[in-house]
Amino acid sequence: MSEVHNVIIIGSGPAGLTAAIYTARANLSPIVFEGIQPGGQLTITTDVENFPGFPDGIMGPELMEIMRKQAERFGSVHRYEYVDKVDLSQRPFKLWVGGEEHQTHSLIIATGASARWLGIEDEAKYQGRGLSTCATCDGFFFKDKEIFVVGAGDSAMEEAHFLTRFASKVTLVHRSETFRASKIMQQRVMDNEKVDVMLNKTIVKYLSDDGQSISGARLRDTVTGEEADAKVDGIFLAIGHIPNTEFLGGQIGLDDHGYVVLEGPTGTNVEGVFACGDVADTRYRQAVTAAGTGCQAAIDAEKWLEDSNIGH
Repeated sequence: MSEVHNVIIIGSGPAGLTAAIYTARANLSPIVFEGIQPGGQLTITTDVENFPGFPDGIMGPELMEIMRKQAERFGSVHRYEYVDKVDLSQRPFKLWVGGEEHQTHSLIIATGASARWLGIEDEAKYQGRGLSTCATCDGFFFKDKEIFVVGAGDSAMEEAHFLTRFASKVTLVHRSETFRASKIMQQRVMDNEKVDVMLNKTIVKYLSDDGQSISGARLRDTVTGEEADAKVDGIFLAIGHIPNTEFLGGQIGLDDHGYVVLEGPTGTNVEGVFACGDVADTRYRQAVTAAGTGCQAAIDAEKWLEDSNIGH
């Protein structure tokens, strides 16, 4: 019989690592399965300037490394592997990593949500180099610049509206003629003199003058098929996020988009299973809010174990 852990944390962004710090300090000896991209979305964010405590900013990967070291100092164990599937129908819970089975009394899900990308050539290369999926993270770097925002929903409108604080011009690029966004959001954006709209267009190639950062985009007309190049200093993709919940196999409550439905601050519909960070957050999606919910999930898990007379 394999050892039964007090708590296993799945995910390694600010939520998962904060949960690791708190559960480790509570002597729960957490195991953290970080996946093969430890640090989550912050590993593709270059400068983080809005996380408290770093007045000069900090690189995303460096911030995650500091948080990991802090958790390890208190005894957390980190493994750079994916959890393939879970069985939450019996106690202790079971998880499979590769061919290996792990058992745990409580589980904290902090697997985040992945931004949707266009899936075109050199996308990974230009992430953080003129290409972003987070206006609140990166908008500041585009002061007095001209940028594109790709998308059609409320999030695209919100990003475009927010980016007008910095950019000299924001162009909304959309592949059809109608936006999915609510009328009030559309009106707010259309009334902003800094915003232009480019309909029936899709980006098919990122352009760069120096091979290092984006300087333009090749646009294809979705009606005529014609292509034309446009100069632009930055491109923000706002085409949605995909919560990383597939491995759960529908064993806990999810909304229509696959995000974990919370009962209370971090609880789920399965007792002893908690969720934090972007996997359950469709609104804020910030490193600092993720860290806050990671703290809550850790305290909730500790209290649940204590009330259930389990573990330690």
